[in-house]
Amino acid sequence: MGVIARQSIKGTIVTYLGALIGGLTTFFVLTRYLTTEEIGLTRVLIDAAVIFVGLAQLGTSSSIIRFYPHFKDANSENDHGFFFWTIVTPFIGFLIFSLIYWALHIPIANYFSENSQLFVDYYYFVLPIAFFMLYQQIFETNANILMRIVVPRAVREVVVRILILILYFLYAYKIISLDGLVVGFCLVYAIAALINLVYLFCLKRISFKPDWSYLKKPLVKEYLFYTFFLLLTALASTLAPTLSSFFIAANIGLDQTGIFAIATNIAVCVYMPYRAVGAIAQPKISQAMKDKDMQQITTLTQQVSTNQMLVGMFVLCLFWINIDFIFEILPNGQTFAVAKYIVFVLCCSQLILSTFNISLPVINFSKHYYFSLIYSFVLTISIIIFNNLLVPQYGMMGSALANLLSYSLYVLLLILTVWWITKTHPFSRVHLKILALFIGILALNQLWLNTISPLFANISSLSPVILHFIDGTLKTLIILGGSLCVAYFWNISPWVNNIIDKISGR
Repeated sequence: MGVIARQSIKGTIVTYLGALIGGLTTFFVLTRYLTTEEIGLTRVLIDAAVIFVGLAQLGTSSSIIRFYPHFKDANSENDHGFFFWTIVTPFIGFLIFSLIYWALHIPIANYFSENSQLFVDYYYFVLPIAFFMLYQQIFETNANILMRIVVPRAVREVVVRILILILYFLYAYKIISLDGLVVGFCLVYAIAALINLVYLFCLKRISFKPDWSYLKKPLVKEYLFYTFFLLLTALASTLAPTLSSFFIAANIGLDQTGIFAIATNIAVCVYMPYRAVGAIAQPKISQAMKDKDMQQITTLTQQVSTNQMLVGMFVLCLFWINIDFIFEILPNGQTFAVAKYIVFVLCCSQLILSTFNISLPVINFSKHYYFSLIYSFVLTISIIIFNNLLVPQYGMMGSALANLLSYSLYVLLLILTVWWITKTHPFSRVHLKILALFIGILALNQLWLNTISPLFANISSLSPVILHFIDGTLKTLIILGGSLCVAYFWNISPWVNNIIDKISGR
């Protein structure tokens, strides 16, 4: 446990450091030095590579974790050539999907050519980016099963982002062209994969020599079934978060895709608290499902759901109250300010997902786990349908609404399935209190905008940035500060109250 604890703490620090670098790059470098079309191009290339990796790996990342104990000897470090198979399997997948990608070139080019010719020009660069990204991920997972997560995570979260930041600066100062920028993306992920591979060799616990006699029929059959299931899951789960950028690029252009990408990066912050909360709650839900303790499941899901809704709501309101100031301080912020209400809709979709996504582990840890695959397909198909209907008519807002409708449908299906399986649900009266508080904050913010904000606009001696800063700071302290006091005395979340008590020394 000592190794696990040390590696986890270090890995968490690395993750937050990477998030800081990524935030600075996205909001203060991209918006300053790249056009919206160029931002859109980089977003679509990376999204396409992510989809390619999700399919080409053939479930290898999960299979490595699942099947490594079957290959490793209990009393030695011999893994019977397990590393060899983790290299070969995704390579086969890469070849298969490369042929499919090549065969689809003409129809995809026709789909994007009218509004996003730039993506068509760099169509085949997705392949090298995806190849190196694929093996960076495979090597990282191999290190994880050896209980060494810090270096690979540092490569993914810090090294890659620093190298990409350097690329953007090289492009900004005309040292490299757009061709050089795209080639640079390939090199960045090649360097990341190489570092991870060298690190694995330094651990001296891998072998390229396969043990053919160790491939027993039941094991191979189980692996193939598991891989097929994971491939289908990856097809749905990987597509859903990235489809919007493709619809926007194809229908209204890469410049709009770049603006939408910045709005999406803001909205994702609403979901981030769930990652930590969900990681803590899932083992407890798993144990409760094993013990068939439905009361415990009800308690856990309701606590996680209400806490996440409260925290996510405050994060959303923090962004929304200060949205004008955010776009004011962003380089070329006036270009991205057109996405103001798109940010709000995307944040709402992330709030709904993070509030009720705790229902998913309940399904996954039950004997009806296959429903998660079905609903992933439902989510993907609904995003395709709603984007196809709304983007041509409403542009970026149409895509944001497509996300909101799709995630709402997805969450509803999860909740109904959990009720069917366990006769439990995540709802409580506390949700209504949080909703009332949310509506109250939005109403007070609008009242402030109509009455107080115009008073600041009349102070001509101060710059717009300073005025927005003062206005936003006062709104945050008065409206959000007051709302936090209401939440505390209303006892909406004992967990939040406990944190406040500890901070205040009560």
